[in-house]
Amino acid sequence: MSPQPLGVHNRRLTDARRLLKSRDRRAQGRFLLEGPTVLAEALQSHIEVESVFVTAEAYERFSLLRELDQQSEPPIYLTDDRVVKSLSDVATPAGIVAVGKMRLLDPAALFEEDGRVLVLADLNDAGNAGTLVRTADAFGVSRVIFGSAGVEPYHPKVVRAAMGSLFRTRLAIADPATHIEIARPRSWTTFGLSSEGEPINEVALAARAVLIVGHERHGLGRWATVCERLLAIPTPGPAESLNAAVAGAVALYEASRPVKRV
Repeated sequence: MSPQPLGVHNRRLTDARRLLKSRDRRAQGRFLLEGPTVLAEALQSHIEVESVFVTAEAYERFSLLRELDQQSEPPIYLTDDRVVKSLSDVATPAGIVAVGKMRLLDPAALFEEDGRVLVLADLNDAGNAGTLVRTADAFGVSRVIFGSAGVEPYHPKVVRAAMGSLFRTRLAIADPATHIEIARPRSWTTFGLSSEGEPINEVALAARAVLIVGHERHGLGRWATVCERLLAIPTPGPAESLNAAVAGAVALYEASRPVKRV
């Protein structure tokens, strides 16, 4: 088989371009993903991929595309570099852009069993948010809530930074009021990262623990009201603060360690 050629004004392409905008992603419940690695991870995690747009060069270069073409599902569409670039927000696209269906859960579904839940407190930096999703996955935290006033989970830069971890993670979007309504009646303890908190390496987290990582500039912001305890990362050096992704990574590492302290 060979991929189906598409003209520049094809309806499928027009609909896909709209997914570069947050409001259209929300309205359609769909998102864009780029490159062979992210596409392979999405398929492996059973993300529903509706269509794949590729250049002739990419089709010849990546065997995954030819394998998918043989299966006829998801459909592969052949287009040119200019069209693929119009679907991408990177300077040098890989020649592969796919459309997938979002997989978002009701926030309550993330609090049904013991463990750790990570909350991104209205983070605006998509790279930081994606890195934190990937880091959470590395440390065994498979539940992540995105604050409703920050970047959304399926922003293209979040998808890239998180790599396949985004597709393995149970995702939800919530605000502080919803968090309080859900977490407290279920006996979850909410910890917020703050320079004013207790040293994180001296605190034993509860069996049901929520870890909130603050905004890059504004800290916990409106999420401070939901925190029952504050945790600080001791930093003996002269730097004033840590990047949100770095702070979150240190906290996730600490949260993953066996409890040997009281």
